[in-house]
Amino acid sequence: MTELATACTLCHQPASFHLEISTAFQPIVNVVTREIFAYEALVRGPEGQSAGWVFQHVTASDHYYFDQKCRVTAIRNAARLGLQTRLSINFLPNAVYEPSNCIRQTLRAAQETGFPLDRLIFEITEHEHVLDQAHVRRIVDAYKSLGFTTALDDYGSGHSTAQLLLEVRPDLVKLDLAIIRGIERDPWRQALIRSYVAFAVQTNTLIIAEGVETLEEAHVLLQLGVTHMQGYYFARPAFEALPLIAPELFDALL
Repeated sequence: MTELATACTLCHQPASFHLEISTAFQPIVNVVTREIFAYEALVRGPEGQSAGWVFQHVTASDHYYFDQKCRVTAIRNAARLGLQTRLSINFLPNAVYEPSNCIRQTLRAAQETGFPLDRLIFEITEHEHVLDQAHVRRIVDAYKSLGFTTALDDYGSGHSTAQLLLEVRPDLVKLDLAIIRGIERDPWRQALIRSYVAFAVQTNTLIIAEGVETLEEAHVLLQLGVTHMQGYYFARPAFEALPLIAPELFDALL
């Protein structure tokens, strides 16, 4: 029996990951339209414990069930809170063995809560090294065929490399905060962002700047052509809540 066939038997076994988890939500904003583009779902413990606390309880053998539980919990919490925009969910690509099978619980949760599939974004997270990039491309293609939007998270740091970007060709690219930090005083970072924006225009890809913490960073990013941002400048993640954006933050920027 192949490794894939062995792994896919998990779909038919009772869940073995029993840690209770919940969700915090952080907005991704379009600073030009002054609208919330999406909310990213961030895993938390049942009482708001950090993602780091949660990951301490996740073993390698738990990855499949943990990934499934995070998706379902995020969708159910978002629906309960009445989220009316897009919902962005991280996923572990190495925990998806066969896309059409591994997406079943996600589809069921969306159907049960009435959450539209075309408002779901799946982010390839950089918490792990992608062992088979061609396999990730198959996942992305399968998700797009179902109406999902796909994103490459933390691009420019960790395992999110140019090679992975060229292989999976996502709809969105989220630039890591390591590139954003201090951009207002660093011509090299500014030049790099300009190249990303030019690439995005030519490939019809949306660039999102992560980790935006100051007005100065947001202002320079907008000047460079980045219209979608996420970070503490706009709102911190809120546990089991959907934070709004104070209008004066947009006023100061524009």
